[in-house]
Amino acid sequence: MSKAVFLDDHGGPEGFSLRDHDLPAPGFGQIQLRHTAIGLNFIDIYQRKGLYPVELPAILGSEAAGVIEAVGEGASGFAPGDRVACLYSSGAYAERANCAAVMCAKVPDGVSDEQAAAVFLKGLTAEMLVRQVYPLKAGDTCLVHAAVGGVGTLLCQWAKHLGARVIAIVGSPEKESIARENGADEIIIRTQTDNIASDVRRLTGGKGVEVVYDSVGEATFEASLDSLALRGHMVTFGNASGPVPAVAPLELMRRGSLTLTRPSLFHYATPDRLPAMAATLFEMVAKGALKPKIERRFPLSDVAGAHRLLESGQSAGAIVLSV
Repeated sequence: MSKAVFLDDHGGPEGFSLRDHDLPAPGFGQIQLRHTAIGLNFIDIYQRKGLYPVELPAILGSEAAGVIEAVGEGASGFAPGDRVACLYSSGAYAERANCAAVMCAKVPDGVSDEQAAAVFLKGLTAEMLVRQVYPLKAGDTCLVHAAVGGVGTLLCQWAKHLGARVIAIVGSPEKESIARENGADEIIIRTQTDNIASDVRRLTGGKGVEVVYDSVGEATFEASLDSLALRGHMVTFGNASGPVPAVAPLELMRRGSLTLTRPSLFHYATPDRLPAMAATLFEMVAKGALKPKIERRFPLSDVAGAHRLLESGQSAGAIVLSV
């Protein structure tokens, strides 16, 4: 018998409860993972609230790291005792879970389980954004919203490593120094500006940025579009403030022949692509180019507290559940 955190009702974090979970043996193509650390992500909040509906009762959680205890038939390349990180569609808020082996990657020496859990989904998202959705290059200027959050921190670090100029948006003056430590060249404090786009134009000599990475959604969407240079790329990849409004293609043309994309990690980190993406990510962590910052650790029994902190906007870095 193992324990897991179940979501019984959509809505607030009070809908969570920790209870016994009768986990079956791993099925075909699965491994059974004893978790040592579990990462928290905004997708968990979207699922909890019902924005991304899940069948209840549900075990949420999209990433975890730990040690393999059993390997199902057809799960090649893994053995009991291997340290791995895993992407889940849901199911990570548990002491143990069965995971599709094709969504797992071995954690190399030089990367701790806690680092792997803090960085796997968020780091793969950063890899997707700067290397695939819009291949960022030296000399580009990018705008990063929520720049000291879990993904934002890694985006700034990775963009700086690639030689791009980083304009970071943070929520308070206290977060400015954190963003600079992570590679931001310019800072816009969201609570101290009346017009983000005007600030971006001022910082870029009127040109705008080549790409915007926006995880905030509805509240910043218009400002993000207005911050783009001619033929700029708008990447919206989160809904922290709500889903973005519909956009007519002619509006993108009118604003400068912009492109707009709304990627999902699970459409990029497919079984054929995940191994290379994970190898690149862990190499960046091992050599220190990416420095995952763990803001807070919560016990598995306090998932509700972890959700409240993530939703508050007061965190800077990753939030990890300890098992």
